Parts: sequence; C-alpha cells; structure tokens
Amino acid sequence: MNLPELETEAIDRIVEMAWEDRTPFEAIAEQFGLQEKQVIALMRREMKASSFRMWRDRVTSRKSKHLYKRDFVAGRFKSANQKT
Repeated sequence: MNLPELETEAIDRIVEMAWEDRTPFEAIAEQFGLQEKQVIALMRREMKASSFRMWRDRVTSRKSKHLYKRDFVAGRFKSANQKT
C-alpha cells in the first residue's frame, strides 16, 4: 500500500484516532487525507501483529467507525487534538 510520508506526531495521532470507538474513518480522511484502507495499512505497519488483530476485530464490530452506519449524528466527546 502506498502511504504518504507522515511525521511521527501525525502517525501517533492517526493511531490514536483509529483506536477511538467514536472517531470514524471519515474524520481521519478529512484531517489527514488517508482512506480507510490506508489507515488499516498504517496500523498494520505501526503495531505488533497481535495488537493489530485485536484492533481489526474491534473495528469490524463497531458501527461507529463509519458515518454511514451510525444511528447517531455526533458523539459525546471531541478530543482537543482534533482539528474539526
């Protein structure tokens, strides 16, 4: 997967956002320009294999990680680190 060059701080923030249950992939795309497949590739590269498998299992069972699957509009919490 072709990933753009990202600073360490940006990678850390993407990983943090990907772990958050209520942060959708669309928010990561808007803030960093990475599509869901690129986020998955980044997580695979940055994490241990067991941690990646645990994250993938967690993400695939969450409706909140995709805006079109959500049954609510906004989450209850917005991190101060988020731009939008």
